[in-house]
Amino acid sequence: MTEGALDYARDHGPRFVEDLKELLRIPSISTLPEHAGDMVRAAGWLRDRFESLGIASRLIEGSGPPLVYGEWLEAPGAPTVLVYGHYDIQPVDPIDLWSTPPFEPTERAGNLYARGASDDKGQTFTFLCAAESLLKAKGSLPINVRFLLEGQEECGGKVVKEYVQAHGDNLQADFVQVADSGMYAPGIPTIETGLRGVVYTEVRAWGPAHDLHSGLYGGVAPNPLIGLAQVLADIKDRDGHVSIPGFYADVVMPPDSVLTSWRALPFDDAAFLRDEIGASQLVGETEFTPLERIWARPTLDVHGITGGFTGSGAKTVIPAEASAKISMRIVPNQRAERIFELFRGRVLELAPPGIQLDVALVHGDDPVLVPDDSVYVQTAREALHDVFGRPAVMGRSGGSIPIVGVFKEVLKLDTVLMGWGLPDDNLHAPNEKISLENFHRGIEATVRFWEKLGQAG
Repeated sequence: MTEGALDYARDHGPRFVEDLKELLRIPSISTLPEHAGDMVRAAGWLRDRFESLGIASRLIEGSGPPLVYGEWLEAPGAPTVLVYGHYDIQPVDPIDLWSTPPFEPTERAGNLYARGASDDKGQTFTFLCAAESLLKAKGSLPINVRFLLEGQEECGGKVVKEYVQAHGDNLQADFVQVADSGMYAPGIPTIETGLRGVVYTEVRAWGPAHDLHSGLYGGVAPNPLIGLAQVLADIKDRDGHVSIPGFYADVVMPPDSVLTSWRALPFDDAAFLRDEIGASQLVGETEFTPLERIWARPTLDVHGITGGFTGSGAKTVIPAEASAKISMRIVPNQRAERIFELFRGRVLELAPPGIQLDVALVHGDDPVLVPDDSVYVQTAREALHDVFGRPAVMGRSGGSIPIVGVFKEVLKLDTVLMGWGLPDDNLHAPNEKISLENFHRGIEATVRFWEKLGQAG
């Protein structure tokens, strides 16, 4: 029966793309309050899609954008998968760097360009297309499926975390499946077995009681922008090491067998620098390979600094305050709460004379490791081999999917991280895209994965 579903998916592939474009046209930016209505609209679109397939669905209201829940539980004796995805997206700025408008999905050179094309509307939509293909071709799904789609992943995921912690009994399953990840390279499927955690902070600095004339008061008045820059320079050295006492104390590197497998992967430093980074050279801890730095090492990065005068022309002002957004990606066995306390303590210790500092935690999540020997991971590997014709890379992600850790902690469920993004998909950046070939292969791989699990059950 799989071939019937695959035939359906191939026959309806162009329509699936057009349907995805409808979803991509909704500017569901969770971090901007003015798009609250768009969040509700995107959630409603997904709910209606489930209902059109005969999958019972509802919106779950909480302290933010609604969750979209759907379920098809008519395969007695078969495994149950909890499918997770998110329909919220990042802001689009700087808008002038987009080649085509971010909410007018555009096909070119085998890719579909739009905000959310890869992260995560396009990848999440492969689940719905796979479910449709199986339901229309066979009249049923081979396994039981619960869907939980959130609208707040890009800003901390408070709503879904609260729901899972309070209503975990409603989400009983055997494992979780997520397509919010990527492939190692074109044509090379990947299952990610680890995610870095994240500690996102905001540091605010105050100096004088109000803005001052830099000619009259420069040299005596403390400048919070300079003070903040001095603190930032002191918490990370020029070799990429985080200069916070105790920061690396709990870091556990992967076993030698895993590191050896990573070093055997095709990786071209020059091509990576040219095609993905676009800078003059790579930076960071040179005692580790680039993949080790991304997949297995903790980091600290500054995302934005504000304060003072930034308009055109000149204004000679010593600002009264400044702020910086700073995050740390953390790895096994680091814990977000502990790292934040170490960070906060060190920043406050480094406060320059005359500068007052406040350090706030925006959100924090622990890293996650996924066993690579479960029946679900092994079956996923088989499905990927069938579709791509080669073994899947068993890697890790430098990014974070906070809810995966919550699923593990609260529901005791491991997650199969099998996604379709490519390194050059420009996540969180202008000209985000998804490979249409990967989109269609993602649908096919999901169909095969679910069918294999149903046959095994």
